[in-house]
Amino acid sequence: MIQTSPLDHQVQSLELPIERDRFLRTIIRELAGTLQDVVGIEEAAGFLNVVGYRTGQQVNQIYHHGLQLSNLSREQVTAVLVDWKRRIQGDFYVIEESDEKIVLGNRKCPFAEQVEGREAMCVMTSNIFGAIAADNLGYARVELQNTIARGANECTVVIHLQPSESLDGFAGQEYFKA
Repeated sequence: MIQTSPLDHQVQSLELPIERDRFLRTIIRELAGTLQDVVGIEEAAGFLNVVGYRTGQQVNQIYHHGLQLSNLSREQVTAVLVDWKRRIQGDFYVIEESDEKIVLGNRKCPFAEQVEGREAMCVMTSNIFGAIAADNLGYARVELQNTIARGANECTVVIHLQPSESLDGFAGQEYFKA
C-alpha cells in the first residue's frame, strides 16, 4: 500500500487551473508559437498544414462512418463542419451557403485564449475544413477572412467550392479531392 504524506494531501487539495484540456491547448499554443518564432509564420503554417490536413481526413472518416455514407452533400458538409467545431467547444454558425461557397462565422475558438497571437493555429481549422470539403465536394479553397487569433471578435471563414477563374485577389489555401 502506498502511503501519502500530509504534503501530498496539501498539494493534491490545491485549487489550480490545471486540467487536461487546458494543458493540451497550451502545448499546441507553445508549439505553434515556437514554430512561428523559429521558422516564421509561413513555415509554421506549413508544418501545421500537414497536421491539420491529416486530422481533417480522420474527422471526415469518422463522420462518414457515423452517417454510414461514403460521400457527403454540400449541406451535409456544412452540418459536419459546424457540428465538429461544436463538439470541440467552438461556436461556429452558418452565415451563407450556396453551390459557390460556404461562409461560417465563429463566436468562440476551441483553443480559447490560447489562440490569441498564434495565427498559425488557425491553419488547423483551414486544413480540416478544406480536407473535408474537398474530399466530399471535389474542391475547396478556404479563406480565413477574420480570426480571433488576429484580434477580431469573431472568425469569418469562407470555403469556396468552385475554382477561381482568376487569381486576382487570390486568398486562401486550395484543396483537391485525393
